[in-house]
Amino acid sequence: MSYTAESQAAGRHILPDLVRAFAVLGIVLVNVAYFAYPGEVTYHAGGLNTSLDHAAYFGVNAFFLFKAYTLFSLMFGVGLAYQMQSAERRGLKFGRRYTRRILGLLILGILHVTFAFVGDILIIYAIMGAILYAYKDKTVKSLLRWGIVLISLQILLALLAVLFFRGWETHAADEMALTITQIEANFPRYYDIYSNGSFSDVMRQRWIEWVGYLIFAGPTQMPGILGFFVLGLATVKSGIISDPSAAIWSKARRYAFPIGMVISLYAAYLMFQVEQQFSSQSFFAMAIILIGSPFATFGYLGWLAKWAAGPDTAFKTFIARGGTATLTAYLLQSIILSFIFTGYGLGYYGDVGAAGCIAIALATGIFTLTFVSLWRIKFARGPFEYVLRGFTYWGDNR
Repeated sequence: MSYTAESQAAGRHILPDLVRAFAVLGIVLVNVAYFAYPGEVTYHAGGLNTSLDHAAYFGVNAFFLFKAYTLFSLMFGVGLAYQMQSAERRGLKFGRRYTRRILGLLILGILHVTFAFVGDILIIYAIMGAILYAYKDKTVKSLLRWGIVLISLQILLALLAVLFFRGWETHAADEMALTITQIEANFPRYYDIYSNGSFSDVMRQRWIEWVGYLIFAGPTQMPGILGFFVLGLATVKSGIISDPSAAIWSKARRYAFPIGMVISLYAAYLMFQVEQQFSSQSFFAMAIILIGSPFATFGYLGWLAKWAAGPDTAFKTFIARGGTATLTAYLLQSIILSFIFTGYGLGYYGDVGAAGCIAIALATGIFTLTFVSLWRIKFARGPFEYVLRGFTYWGDNR
């Protein structure tokens, strides 16, 4: 049966689900570095030993870093809009359900950090999702303006970080060197905890690192996440996300994609040249990645729309069906990778080079998408989607 025939009754469209599947596969390719090495430096802590390691690192930075998560963020806004439309069609009050959904997402995020992954994004999604509710009644034009402003703010903050590190290097080089030495002095403890520690030791360390991430990286990341949430709302209100043949997608392929990829490849080259992660050079490369990300994201959407508009095939149906349960795929990826790299599992923390880590991540991503697609043949939702939906509608009679 074609995807269209399977999903019409549920009011689903194939393009959003193809985007979700592509995004969650890209996310695991980026995230694996934070399972396998200290988050402050990832592969620079010993994972770049061969030309294959460098090539794999370059490829992930060029094609997925700050692009997979932007696609995933955009689809969160799409999901909010679909939920609003569903509630309106059924004459249901949306605000109370949305509040419970956000709380459910927050709880899942807390459990995610506790049991699996220091780099959880669900808690920040819950925080930004609460703010997103204020945008639900805005026009498409207003949503586009807000999305551009918020993403531009993220880029501005990243460029300010470059200036800060440049000034630090120039005017307080000794102080900066001492700070870097102090940070690196913690790495043996990271290796010991993640390689040999008990579950409780690892859990405690994850939360220490996650709080540090929220304090230092959160303010830069949050505006961009909210910006793509808002743009996701705009794609539903304008109707383009449900119309893979819309003219805007051909423009995305023709113009946005090459611009985004040229910028991203240049940024990946800069990151390839970085020897010290705590440097203005490293932060400049990350800022360039952020500049290219909106163009590349839009370009990826254009190519996925072309695929969505093409003939129905068994493979396309299989991938799109996997895209209907990406919350489960995302969490399952973390469960698998935490088992592979922590001491209470297989204990490969710090022992696998970048190419090996990315190969493991690719296999994990394919497995999880395959699992959820096969699961969805028999069940209406993925396992964790059932959990979140149950919490969302808890206590309701309708």
